[in-house]
Parts: sequence; structure tokens; C-alpha cells
Amino acid sequence: MIRAPILFRVDAAPHLGWEHLSRCLTLAAAIQRRRRPAYFLSQLEPGSLGLTIKRGGNEWLEAGNPAGTANDLEEVVQEVRRLRPAAVVVDSPDVKEEYLSTLRGTGTLVVSLDSLAHTLFSSHLVINPLLGPGRESYEFARGTQLLLGARYALVRPEIRRQRPARAQEPAQPFRAIVALGDDDPHNQSGTLAKCLLNCPKVERVDVLVRPYHRDLDNLKALAEACPERLEIVYEPGEAPFRIARCHFAVSAGNAWSLELACVGVPQIVIVQSEMHWPTAQRLEEEGAATCLGWQANVSTQTIRQAVADLLSDGLERQAMARCGRKLIDGRGPDRLVTALELLLHPSRHVQSAAAIAA
Repeated sequence: MIRAPILFRVDAAPHLGWEHLSRCLTLAAAIQRRRRPAYFLSQLEPGSLGLTIKRGGNEWLEAGNPAGTANDLEEVVQEVRRLRPAAVVVDSPDVKEEYLSTLRGTGTLVVSLDSLAHTLFSSHLVINPLLGPGRESYEFARGTQLLLGARYALVRPEIRRQRPARAQEPAQPFRAIVALGDDDPHNQSGTLAKCLLNCPKVERVDVLVRPYHRDLDNLKALAEACPERLEIVYEPGEAPFRIARCHFAVSAGNAWSLELACVGVPQIVIVQSEMHWPTAQRLEEEGAATCLGWQANVSTQTIRQAVADLLSDGLERQAMARCGRKLIDGRGPDRLVTALELLLHPSRHVQSAAAIAA
């Protein structure tokens, strides 16, 4: 039985980043397990991302206007009337309260994916899959429900399946991973890889990037210069196995950092975006990572010292792994879909109608 679909409104481009699209795809994969198809109304750059959406079993509709604009709102309302989705999931930093309230007026359930808390939310449901900001930072209308924090981290299923494989630290020699996320806004993956190659005890470095990384060709050339110690991993299917075999990772405090914590990988965090500061700080507070601070203020010597300290202390690595696995259990997508289904249950609409009538 095919049930009413879910419509996602999210864009992806170099100036916007690709993290928003990635987390929507993770949520869509969980929604499909409840036999609900997913439609993506999106402007995509590069256009090959449309194939990525379709390979996940979703449908892609090319948006005619950037998310959050008046013309875009008109287009989304038209698609809501045509597709009759059970819910609309909006993930864009440019969407304002008027946009959300208009969508809510169509009668469909409105869900906001947001990690900034920069507007008043009139959505039915607000989801923050990162570790901050917290509830006190959000402004929301009466009746809006918030799902925030570690319990709702959007961990991809292929990453979560590596938890058993990474239950114990792999045998040495030491392997490191550079995983700065979907965007790598400051193009630091190659610089950090070279830094790690020069650190004592580090025998091999894997750099995890997306196929559309803006500096992929230069990263490949760097790997060709030392093929026995450095490899660029850009095929999504290869990344989980590299994560299971590594001893530590250099990450950026984003969604990938939460996935590494879920598997139990000790981390050195170098923040690349203001949006990821709360997550980086929380990971350090929980003992799952060491946060070195903002990328522009972190020197090569600081990184080398942090790596040396981590590799010389086996008990510290074990503690980081345990804390990360305890903080992020990887069941966030299932919890979010369960919450969504509860909001969509017919009995809830009957109760709401009765409350309004009273």
C-alpha cells in the first residue's frame, strides 16, 4: 500500500552548501520505510544531484525559483495542491515566518528542518538534528512542537551499521580520516591531510569528500604523489568501511561528526562554520571529541600536538569512543518518522477539530 507522499523543499548549490540536501535525503530514506514516497522540489547544482535523489528512490521536481522567495512560495503551494502530500518538509535558511504560515494555511502538515533559530516558526514541527542551539533559542507559534538534539541526529543507515564493526579499536598502524562534511567551505581537506601525513605514528590518511567537491581534482593529484599513504574517498559506498577501520578523525562539528560519534571514532574538531559551533562544543563537553576551535585560528603545530596527545593515550581514545556511542545511538531518523506519523494520524486531526469547535 502506497501512502500519501512527503514533499521536501530544499536547494543545494556551492553558495548554499549541500548539507541541507544530505540530511533531507537521510530523512527521506527513513520515511520510505513507512511506505511513503518522497518528492524533492529543488534547485540543484551540479545537476547530477538529481540522479542522486532518484537513485534513493525519490522523485525530483526542478524548482523555478530559490527557496524562500515569493515566487517560490507560489510554486510550492501549486505542488501541494497537485500532489496532496501528507507533509511538506522545508529546509532552507532563507525561509521566513510568512512563508511557513502560508504553507500551514494550505492544510498540510509543515515541518521545518533548522539549525540556526533565526526566525519565528509557525510550522507544526521543528527539527534540529544537530546538538544546538537549544529550545531556549527558538521562537515558535502556539502548537508548534520541537524535536532537538542528540536523540534526533540524522545518521545514515550505512554508517549506523558500522557500530558493531567498530566496537573495538582496530589494530595498528594508526589510520586517520579527514571528514569535514558535505561542504568543506574553506577547502581545507587537502591541507589537513598533508598535516596528518607529517604527524608521527600516522601511517595512512583517508580523505572523505563528496563527488562534487570543488577541489576534487587537486585532491586526487595529491593522493597520486603518495598513493601508499593517502587516498581520496569520494564514492559513498566506500566511506563506511574506512570509518570502521580508522583510529581517529579530523572533523568539523557537523552532521558527519555526529555519525563518527555514533560509530565510536575519537575526533579532533576544527570548526568550519558558525552553525556548527554548538555541536563541536557539546561533543567536547560530552568527552567524544577535542575541539581545537575556529579553523582560521588553528595552527599546524596545534594540530600536530593534538594528534600526538591522542595517539599516545589509548585510554583517552577508548573513553572518546564510548562517550560518542553513548551520546549518538543512530536511531534519530526512526524517532523522527515516528513523531511525523503520530502527527499525521487521523485521530489527531479529529481531536484538533473538536478543540477548535469547542
